[in-house]
Amino acid sequence: MTRPAEYTRQAIIKAATDLFAEKGFEAASVRDIVAKARVNQAAINYHFKGKGGLYLEVLRVAFESLTRHMTSDSEKLRALGREVMLRKFISRQLRPLLIRDEVSRYIRIFAWESVRPTKVLRKFLATNAAPFLDHAGYVVRSFLPPRTPERDVLCATIWLMGQCSIFVRNGEQLGHPPFNLKIDEDFVRNLTDLIATWAMAGLAAVPANRAHAA
Repeated sequence: MTRPAEYTRQAIIKAATDLFAEKGFEAASVRDIVAKARVNQAAINYHFKGKGGLYLEVLRVAFESLTRHMTSDSEKLRALGREVMLRKFISRQLRPLLIRDEVSRYIRIFAWESVRPTKVLRKFLATNAAPFLDHAGYVVRSFLPPRTPERDVLCATIWLMGQCSIFVRNGEQLGHPPFNLKIDEDFVRNLTDLIATWAMAGLAAVPANRAHAA
């Protein structure tokens, strides 16, 4: 690929990432993307074969970045104990409330998917979700009885991520009526503690006999 072609491709990915994070897949139009990237629609079709292909590439880049961050932190977190590990995991999911960097945009994209799941994501996760779910599942599993069915671990993992994503998706609205919340470091710190406390209480309430259910 020539340098101008690669530059165009990266400009499209960056613009699409920003808009998918801001609006979600459905609301981010191709017209918006080409305007932000300053390219024509033919460039999207050439490089990605349309909006769906572009979104798939954004998901791939996002997932690789998030997985890389988790992998680098994983061993350190496990050595800190399960409660610290849980709070660190929750804090990372809430990161977009305070920080508008690349990682935060990726998290916001997956937060949109939690309420507006797309066929593109389902296709992607079928072969790429294992690293993320393994890490998140390890955090959740450490609070559950031994031999808890994997189905229950997965459901608890999805629940935990959902508790964070609802705040990420609605972060801007929370600062306006009727909520009027001040979204700052103190708020996010307190929210992290609240979600962690609720999660630990809920996971601890799982009866031991659930671990032996079919």
